Amino acid sequence: MEIEPLLDELLLARGPGGQEDEVRSICKRELERYCDEVSVDRAGNVLGLIRGAPDSDPEDAIRVMAHLDEIAMIVKNVKDDGTLEVVALGGAQPICFGVCPVDILGDRDPLPGVLSYGSMHNSGQTSGGRDVLAGDVQWKDVHVVTRMTREALTEQGIRPGTRVVLSRHWRASFRVGDAIAAHFLDDRAPMTAVLDAARRIHQRRAELAQNAWFVFTTLEEESNAGAMYAASRLPGDTTIAVEVGPVLEEYGTTLSADPIINTGDQKGYYTRSVVQALLEASRRAGHEPQSALLVDFASDASAVMSMGIAARAGCLAIPTENTHGFEMVLAEGITACAATLTEYLLRPDGVGADK
Repeated sequence: MEIEPLLDELLLARGPGGQEDEVRSICKRELERYCDEVSVDRAGNVLGLIRGAPDSDPEDAIRVMAHLDEIAMIVKNVKDDGTLEVVALGGAQPICFGVCPVDILGDRDPLPGVLSYGSMHNSGQTSGGRDVLAGDVQWKDVHVVTRMTREALTEQGIRPGTRVVLSRHWRASFRVGDAIAAHFLDDRAPMTAVLDAARRIHQRRAELAQNAWFVFTTLEEESNAGAMYAASRLPGDTTIAVEVGPVLEEYGTTLSADPIINTGDQKGYYTRSVVQALLEASRRAGHEPQSALLVDFASDASAVMSMGIAARAGCLAIPTENTHGFEMVLAEGITACAATLTEYLLRPDGVGADK
């Protein structure tokens, strides 16, 4: 598998929560190359199964999850002059996007718009103007300029609830030395790693003891709803989320190829035996893992464990600079994550009993 062309394709695909069709189709196409079964469930999750040993217990299956959706915006109100008021869809802040071109995903073809805070050349007479001058822009200060009438927008199916995403004009990746920089490496880089791991497992399937489910989930950024739906219906007691991991001094993490093994986040602490097995898998793959307790963070795996629909959970992450912004990863970080996940699935030490 060529990692970077696939990553670039995923980055250009628009995938706001609840409307991830473009990303979903790519994942389904790729999984069909490697999996015994591929389907899309009623929640919109893409499910791929690679079967292990014929006599394996289905409940020993491991569910690997990466999410389809990206941070985005949703229309709150269409004003009389055709300006759109928007709010966050997922964990986005105005600073995540800046003043930029956007695509408005109505019922017909996407429409162009510009995310705006208004001019910096203002006297501060309004609260919004003061926020802009102070650099403290909030969603109440944000609007999308469409240059269309309200009636024309209505004809295009633009209404409250319409998704707004960063335009393809600004979605391409950008090289910075040895790093890949782009919006939405969360979760496109982990998705690429999971698809690469599916390829690797397919090649080494004779070594796979238990079934492996590759699950690309919907609505992670908002509520983890897709993951909880899938986990409540798929067999298996162990769930592994594959994510981006913030590179911050407070977590002791660095921008390198070495995977981050998350030991806990705001929804709880990951299963000790799974954490240990992921650490060992990373070392078998030839990397020195970075352990981190990511306090201001959550994943599909911690969400399903906190709801009691996973007995064991872990989180494997690609070191990422500027999470939820213009993010940066190393290409080697993606392949290291894929290699670590492969080693874990082939030797999931601790599955069946905590150590």
